[in-house]
Amino acid sequence: MASYFSRRTIDFLLYEVFDATALTRYPHFEAHDRETFAMSLDSVTHIADTLMYPYYREVDRHAPELRQGRVSVHPKVRDMLRALGEAGLIGANFSFEHGGQQLPELVNACLGYILTAANNSMLYTGLTSGAANLINAFGTPDLQSTYVAKLLAGQWQGTMALTEPQAGSSLSDITSTAEPQPDGTYRIMGQKVFISAGDHDAVDNVVHLLLARIAGAPKGTRGISLFVVPKYRLEPSGELTDNDVTSTGIYHKLGQRGTPAMHLVLGERGDCHGWLVGEPHRGLSYMFQMMNEARIAVGITGAGIASAAYYASLAYAKERPQSRRLNEKNQLDAPQTPIINHPDVRRMLLFQKAVVEGSLSLLLESARLADLAHVAEGEAKENYRLLLELLTPVAKTFPTEQGVRSVSEGLQVLGGYGYTEDFPLEQMYRDIRITPIYEGTTGIQAQDLLGRKVPMGGGKALQLLLAEMTQTAQQARTHEALVPYADKLEAEIERLRTVTGALLPYAQRGDTERFLMDATLYMELFGLVVVAWQWLKQGEVAQQVLSTRPPEGDELAFYESKVHTMKYFFHYEVPKTLALATRLTDPEVLTIASEKQVLM
Repeated sequence: MASYFSRRTIDFLLYEVFDATALTRYPHFEAHDRETFAMSLDSVTHIADTLMYPYYREVDRHAPELRQGRVSVHPKVRDMLRALGEAGLIGANFSFEHGGQQLPELVNACLGYILTAANNSMLYTGLTSGAANLINAFGTPDLQSTYVAKLLAGQWQGTMALTEPQAGSSLSDITSTAEPQPDGTYRIMGQKVFISAGDHDAVDNVVHLLLARIAGAPKGTRGISLFVVPKYRLEPSGELTDNDVTSTGIYHKLGQRGTPAMHLVLGERGDCHGWLVGEPHRGLSYMFQMMNEARIAVGITGAGIASAAYYASLAYAKERPQSRRLNEKNQLDAPQTPIINHPDVRRMLLFQKAVVEGSLSLLLESARLADLAHVAEGEAKENYRLLLELLTPVAKTFPTEQGVRSVSEGLQVLGGYGYTEDFPLEQMYRDIRITPIYEGTTGIQAQDLLGRKVPMGGGKALQLLLAEMTQTAQQARTHEALVPYADKLEAEIERLRTVTGALLPYAQRGDTERFLMDATLYMELFGLVVVAWQWLKQGEVAQQVLSTRPPEGDELAFYESKVHTMKYFFHYEVPKTLALATRLTDPEVLTIASEKQVLM
């Protein structure tokens, strides 16, 4: 089996950097230990190796089809869903009470990373677990008993049904309606577009978590309610009946072709039933739970695809001979050298490795915060929650935006071959391009970061994060070799503080457009500093091992590689913050629409 992720890196992050076993001291996770974590990782790897990775390119070439109102997908999708359901891996992080394994998010994130690295065209289970979690959190006992077990077993599919043709990301403009019925249900009418896994034959039912307006609801997002709307409704007799949810089209996508993106029409015959989740007009607040989970999941997807691309280009670079090393150009009788020995190729591979492993570290940092926010109490609980809120848009954005660049560099390593279907890089490049768009574009994530998360609580979340980063720098100073990198991180912390301080006055004056004008650049700056923090964390752990118990062989190479990649990130990527900070503090305004500034 070809390599598409590094289990050794996962173990390093789980146990050496983030100390996953420390979570088992809390009652909520006390049923677990390193052995149960390893069993889950082994189980998901077996499914990924046998039912997903071997079909990566085949699923792309045999995309879903809509015929006579029915959507067919690759037959291995059903096998994959059943296998994950039977292994208890779709809801592995759910409580025992709700049919899960009560695994920490820290471990669950690794499971998702392995699956998306194996075959991101089979993106079904994350939506299902998100839908089931919403029903568990806010649905009635009847809704829970009707839907959750089937969803977690991989027999039914869950979706997020938000987007409409006229609304896009502007959820305040949705027009789907819900009319109350005497039996307590609602009659649903409307359209939804771009619904991932919105219909397919690998399951027996599709369950939409759908946003709509009840008649007379307030305008804007305050008037949105959340409903369970199945493709087939369950009758008291136990039979499934058509619920007037019609698939009218499949979007033909650039990538991730194994998962259908559907255009759905609801209530065309006036017989679409929906069940209210929670209270009326609070649907968007409920849906944000699923959306925040989905943001992290998309970040994991970006990191997973980038991982598969890295290992594909690394393997090629080790095997592909071309020319001689630059200092041996005139030795024409010498054999050609593998391209991995050329400095520019090594630079591209180092960039890929730095993005993949830096992204995974950031995602696991976020997952650990989610675990601690769940089990901690008092002020500590609130602090963990604030840090998670702040890092969520970054954990979605850095792995996806930089992941696109990373896969592009991987394709470049292969040269002309990378652009052909003979190698998987061209598909990976197509597949990853959607991730900066999914679940809120980069621009939306950036406005969330700067416009909402940085100022919230009087800036407390940002101050907590800067303190965490400073503590890592101080810890790194105990190793002489890392002092220059501790200095660099502390300088970047101050740069981020200065830039933030220069932007906040615009918000205080009510000039929101000027405040958020370059929010995407702020996100890029923020992401570089945060991932530099993550790399210094990894570097400190690796340096500690090298200093105190020098390993040998592959283990020595592993730890030295961590330190080397950390150095690459600080010397090649971190300096980009200087240009970003220069632009962000520049008073010249060029992108705000005005009569004097016309685009031709």
